[in-house]
Amino acid sequence: MKAKTVERIVPPKPPHFVGDGFRVHNFIPGVEGMDMQRMDPFIMMDYNSKYNFPAAEKPKGVGVHPHKGFETVTIAYKGKVAHHDSSGGGGVIGEGEVQWMTAGKGVLHKEYHEEEWSKTGGEFQMVQLWVNLSKKDKNTPPKYQAVTYDEMSRVELADNAGTIEVIAGEYHETKGTASTFTPIHMMNAKLKKGGKAVFNFPADYTTVLLSIEGSARINNNETLPTDHLALMTKDGEQFEIEAEEDSIILILSGMPINEPIAAHGPFVMNTREELVEAFKDFNEGKFGYLE
Repeated sequence: MKAKTVERIVPPKPPHFVGDGFRVHNFIPGVEGMDMQRMDPFIMMDYNSKYNFPAAEKPKGVGVHPHKGFETVTIAYKGKVAHHDSSGGGGVIGEGEVQWMTAGKGVLHKEYHEEEWSKTGGEFQMVQLWVNLSKKDKNTPPKYQAVTYDEMSRVELADNAGTIEVIAGEYHETKGTASTFTPIHMMNAKLKKGGKAVFNFPADYTTVLLSIEGSARINNNETLPTDHLALMTKDGEQFEIEAEEDSIILILSGMPINEPIAAHGPFVMNTREELVEAFKDFNEGKFGYLE
C-alpha cells in the first residue's frame, strides 16, 4: 500500500475574534493554497487554541446568525459551549464532546460559553468546521446531533499506545456516532509519548491533521508541532503518526464532493443565483425565528 505523504506543515495564522467568545486561527480557507475547492468537503476550519477567558456574568459567544447549504461541527477540548437553533436543536457540550449541526435549507443559530462555565471562566479550546453538502443535500431539513463523552466510540490501541476517539466514519471497523451525508472520517488520536497509530484513507480524500496537544512525527519523517496543521497529499492511502510527547491529534479525511462552490458569508451554495435565493429566503424569514 502506497504511503500518503505530507504536502505541507502549516503554522497557525495570527488569531482574531469571532464574536467575543471565540479567539481563532483560521486555517481554511484563509491559508493560501487551502481554499474551499482544494479542501472540500472541509470548507472552513477555525481553531481556538488554548486561551484563558476571565469569569463573566454574561456569557461570551456569537449571537443569532444564519447558515445554509452546509454543516457546522464544533469539537470541544477545553471549556463548555451552549448551542441553540431555530429548528429546535440545541444543547451543551463540554470537554471531549461534539456538536454537529446540519444547516441544510436554512437555519438560525447562536453559540455561547455555557452559563455556569462562564461564571468561573478558564481555559478554552475548540475547533469549528464547516462541512460541505452536495447539491442534492443543500436543501435537506436542519438537524442537530450531539456526540457526548459517553456516546463517543473509542478504539484502544495495542501496547498501551493510546486511544482513537471516532466522531464520524470508522477506525478499525469501529464506527463513529455522527451520521454524515458524504463519506467523512473524523477522529481524535489521543496518543501517549512514543505511541503510534496507522491510518488508511482513499488516496483522493482530502486529509488533514491538526495538533491539538503535543507534537507528533508523521511517517517517521516530518514533525507536526502543537497548534500546527499537516495537509496530506492525494497520492497514497496509508500513514503513521507517532507521538513525541503525550498528544492529541485531530484527524479529518473526507471524499471531495467535486461540485462548484459559491460562498458568501454564512451561505455556501453551487451558483451565484442560489446565493441570491438564500439571502432572499433569509430576509423573508424562511429560516425560522430565534431570540
